[in-house]
Amino acid sequence: MPRVLVPIAEGFEEIEAISIVDVLRRAGIEVIMGTLNENLLVKGANGISIQADCPIKHYSVDDFDMIVLPGGWGGTKALASDSNLQTFLQSMDAQGKNIGAICAAPYALYTAGVLKEGYTCYPSVEEQIETAGYRGDADAVVESGNIMTSRGPGTAICFGLAIVKKLVGDESYASLRSGLLADYCAPL
Repeated sequence: MPRVLVPIAEGFEEIEAISIVDVLRRAGIEVIMGTLNENLLVKGANGISIQADCPIKHYSVDDFDMIVLPGGWGGTKALASDSNLQTFLQSMDAQGKNIGAICAAPYALYTAGVLKEGYTCYPSVEEQIETAGYRGDADAVVESGNIMTSRGPGTAICFGLAIVKKLVGDESYASLRSGLLADYCAPL
């Protein structure tokens, strides 16, 4: 079974984090919600607190098949400035492992030096990113090498489904897409 790390930091976007975790778990993917410090109760951008599983420092890159960063500008800034997480992203990329980011979170990939040309993010965040190839009018999900990006809260379920397809295949993707009534997500 694939294993995915979803790091959250104060100010994360709740819809994105929960939608991604929920969709992946429905597909049988093991998801660990990690924090940047010992505080496991993390408050999101809209005042909703989420209980994470464990601090990221207790894991290594070898423990995961993918890392997926939810957005929210406050959470993204924390992820972008955390040296442990930045090193984690660099190691994942060096091993060719899958990396995902939605909304503002591609900025944290940019600061780690792992964002590839050909990405999307929340409109206006691209102004903070000096990587070519922003695709603002793109589909809900853009893939470039081992990097998957998505636009924001409204695309979170489609993003989760794209991750399901990548990690466990077409059949799980199609079944889950149908069961979630997510026909608005483009067949990938």
